[in-house]
Amino acid sequence: MPNDKLKDYLHLHLIVFIWGFTAVLGKLITIDALPLVWYRMGIASLLIFLYIRFKKLPLKVSKKAMIWMIVGGITIALHWVTFFKAIKVSNVSVTLATMSTAAFFTAILEPIWYGRKIVPYEIAFGLIVIVGLYLIFQVETDYLYGIVLALISAFLSVIFTLINGKLVKSQKPSVISFYELGCGVLFLTVFMAFRGSFTQEFFSLSINDWIFIGILASICTAYAYIASVKVMRHITPYTVVLTVNLEPVYGIILAFLILGDDEKMNPVFYMGAFIIILTVVANGVLKQMNVKKIRKG
Repeated sequence: MPNDKLKDYLHLHLIVFIWGFTAVLGKLITIDALPLVWYRMGIASLLIFLYIRFKKLPLKVSKKAMIWMIVGGITIALHWVTFFKAIKVSNVSVTLATMSTAAFFTAILEPIWYGRKIVPYEIAFGLIVIVGLYLIFQVETDYLYGIVLALISAFLSVIFTLINGKLVKSQKPSVISFYELGCGVLFLTVFMAFRGSFTQEFFSLSINDWIFIGILASICTAYAYIASVKVMRHITPYTVVLTVNLEPVYGIILAFLILGDDEKMNPVFYMGAFIIILTVVANGVLKQMNVKKIRKG
């Protein structure tokens, strides 16, 4: 593997590790999912804007690109809201294990998006993932609402990744990030304004919440968001989603180390999570082998 390619893969794994820590931060922050995402997107979009101004990058984009960025921004906002809500009503381990189903959604949606044939073994692996998810459903019935929210979040994450897979071919990652996060926070602002969410209590956060939100918005969002879009210039959306499925591994380990007993689960849960993660890894290995065969042929 060329050095540049290796750097991109290692960079992607660092980003995924940071995202694993994001889930832990979501549990540590005491405010609800909706204001949490509003603060995250608002602060991150401001930081990215300052970065763009520092780099003196042009913000002009085509009308078509802007429409896709608006769609992408709303999608990522809904993805994060359902993701953090799932963590709030269940826990980090359940949410991250369920998020691994993104590989199954990708196997179905990516061929449609790029106009290629559906690969049978990807569907087969997807069905095995459902078996793993079924085991989790069986033993973690108290977390049913969280599992459903995490499934919705996983689906939205794939839509968002596919959109950015096309945008990054013609737009700068920081510009994509700024517009998507900006559109996302604008969408949430309108929604929350109609709900009357902006009260004095809304802006009264504890010191710990401000610190955790600061880390979430800067390192876990502004940096990781731009970096993730940037690596997509050299790595396919499928590989990105596949690697992101290691987020449960990093996240569950971090959650256990930081949150302790709250993250201890039934052994059957770990069996289901192991089936899901192992299937995702096997899928990636098999796909890589097929790519090598095609190149040799």
